[in-house]
Formats: sequence, C-alpha cells, structure tokens
Amino acid sequence: MVQLRGWPSFPEELPGFTPETAPPDPQALFLEWLTEAGEHVLAPHAVTLSTVDADGAPDARVVILKDVGPAGWAVATSSESPKGLQLRKDPRAALTFFWPGRGRQVRLRGPVSPAAPEVSAADFLARPPASRVEAFVGHQSQVLHDPADLDAAAAQARRWVEENPDVAPETWTRYLVDPDEVEFWQASHDRRHVRLRYRKSGGGWVRERLWP
Repeated sequence: MVQLRGWPSFPEELPGFTPETAPPDPQALFLEWLTEAGEHVLAPHAVTLSTVDADGAPDARVVILKDVGPAGWAVATSSESPKGLQLRKDPRAALTFFWPGRGRQVRLRGPVSPAAPEVSAADFLARPPASRVEAFVGHQSQVLHDPADLDAAAAQARRWVEENPDVAPETWTRYLVDPDEVEFWQASHDRRHVRLRYRKSGGGWVRERLWP
C-alpha cells in the first residue's frame, strides 16, 4: 500500500499553538479549539469514545459530545447499549477528538459517572425526532437477520414517539467523563508536533510539555 504514504495528512496552512499562553484550565482551551474547529470542519463535536469490554479488550466508536461543564465532558447513550454495559462494569473511558483540517487532536481519559435521571431525560427530549425514534428501536449492535424487522421496529417506535412526545426511555443516560488528564496536540509539518498535557493534581491542573 505505497499509496498510503502519498495522501496528505493536513492542509498547508496550520494554526499556531503556544502552550506558554494556554489557560490554566483545560476546558477553557478545549472550548477555544472546538469553536475554532467549528469554523473549518464538519462535525467538530464528533468524538471517539473508548471503553473496555467484559474481556478487558478495548472498544471504540464515534459519538457526539453533548456538553462540557464543571461535571465533565458529556456523551449519551442507552445504558443497555454495548458501551453502556461496558461503562457499568468498568466506569472509565477515553475521548479522542481529531480535526485533520486543523491538524489538531485532543485526548482525555478518566472516570465516568451517570448524570441525574432528570438530566438524562432532558438530554433525550432535546434530540431530533428521528434520533428519538432510533433510540426506541433498540437492539443496538445485535444481529439483524431481516431488514424488514428493522422497518417494523422503526414504524412501531415512530408511533410511540408521536403518541408520547414527552417520554424518555428509562435507560437513556448522559454519561460524564471527569478526566484525570487532557492532552492537546497541534501538528507541525516539520514533525515537531506541539503537545501540551494537563494533569490533575490536588484541586488544580499541572501543565506539561511533551516530546512529539
């Protein structure tokens, strides 16, 4: 696959990053980068959520960031989905944001906790109608033997949502990742990538430059 080496990784012009002037809190810097990414790339709020399965093997999938606040970085899913079951058994996760159009990556990991039920319900009811229907279809990641079964389940779920517009599934859960570490990575064409890690220490954060 010689061709793989010929594909460009990043645009010619990349944003600058001066770690010495970074804010003391990683959330502030993350929100700066997220806002900046939103001006240039599609789905800047898409994030890879990595968990551990029952056998201790890593598992990953792309989800959507719901919020960032004092309680942590928020994502949402059914507690009965594979990722929900994995978080129940091992409530730790990693999140990875990658914006190739800006040559930037943000990585964080830490313990995960469910939000209050009313917060999770509000999260669900704020979803577009089609997304609410999809959640009520269920059977996520199970084997689909006949596409007609999906059509029937979707039709039934659509009727339920139309008749119960203010009802959220009890299993719908907003999960909060409270990171111990947050790393910001800025690509450089000379391969001297700039990396800044925030590491939780006591009641604050320690900032550390990392080798590329």
